[in-house]
Amino acid sequence: MIRLIITSYLVDKLEDPFGLLSGDRYEFFLDLDVDVEDELYSDKGVGLKIIFVSDEKGQRLSQYHFFERETEKVLDFALEVDEEELVLQFCKDHLEE
Repeated sequence: MIRLIITSYLVDKLEDPFGLLSGDRYEFFLDLDVDVEDELYSDKGVGLKIIFVSDEKGQRLSQYHFFERETEKVLDFALEVDEEELVLQFCKDHLEE
């Protein structure tokens, strides 16, 4: 299990120019502080990109991936259930900022 420490973030509302999708979608970029001993660690920095959906079904993470901040290379890791809940709550709390 990785310990998620979010050091900064950006959020942007995504536009649906054709009106095909219900609700709203947001793109979050989280900068993470990862311990050197963690298998996710990269000296190039680690980030988490999230597509967050808010619609009639509720609020949820639609998709996400870890990436190296310096190179934007996608890292093959997944969030554990408790981490996913933490990220979901973070997105809910920072949606309107």
